[in-house]
Amino acid sequence: MAKKKDKEVLKEVKQETPKESTLYYFYSVGCGYCKKADPIVDELIADGHDILKLDLAEADNRGLKDEISKKYNKQCGTPWFIDAENGNQVCGYREKDVLEKWVNGEDIPAPPRPKSPPPKMPLHGATKKEENAWKKEYEKWAKENEHLPKIQDADELLKRPRPKSDPPRPPMGDFTDEQLDKWGEDYDKWSEENDHLPNLQKSSAIIPRMKQQRDMRKQQNKSTNISPDTEARFQRIEQKLDKLIKHLGVK
Repeated sequence: MAKKKDKEVLKEVKQETPKESTLYYFYSVGCGYCKKADPIVDELIADGHDILKLDLAEADNRGLKDEISKKYNKQCGTPWFIDAENGNQVCGYREKDVLEKWVNGEDIPAPPRPKSPPPKMPLHGATKKEENAWKKEYEKWAKENEHLPKIQDADELLKRPRPKSDPPRPPMGDFTDEQLDKWGEDYDKWSEENDHLPNLQKSSAIIPRMKQQRDMRKQQNKSTNISPDTEARFQRIEQKLDKLIKHLGVK
């Protein structure tokens, strides 16, 4: 009798379990917009939407992301939401109402983009003549890009704190720890000179993330015994087994 009940429960779970989800959420450690997106994704999962969260710190997930990017000819950093079955995507952070449309299969148009980058703001301590010249250029740019939502007023932008000089450029490509540490020293010096700016991060908080991203890039082309797609399927099976175990009351 007990066996019959177990079979009935398994049958019910199988019927209730939808087909394997192809809704992928790619995220990376240190990504500010991913941190904003995480609770929204968790809410959607709690609402019953089957979304697979894929950390790009893992080589298999990076490989899967590359495969999907090539398959649909799409490029995006993180956060990246994509249906691997049809290529329907949301690139970048969006609010919950937009992501709900995505999980329900609606096409999400890309947000409007500027026709050109805005002119660089004058530095702290710039002359009135320099500020007026920038303001004229900015207002021309704003008119050319009036299709963009929430374009800010030039005078309001000039009221904000501005740096006294440009920050030092971080090393690019396959940089060494020594190069990055030297940049950290220059950055901390620049931060001290610009302590009037709010929310400046210390180099000690930035450098570990940059090293991690560099190491992730180095590992990106390493081969694995299991294909990225197979690894993603294993993760999906593990999630379904967890659901089944919880349903059966096994601890």
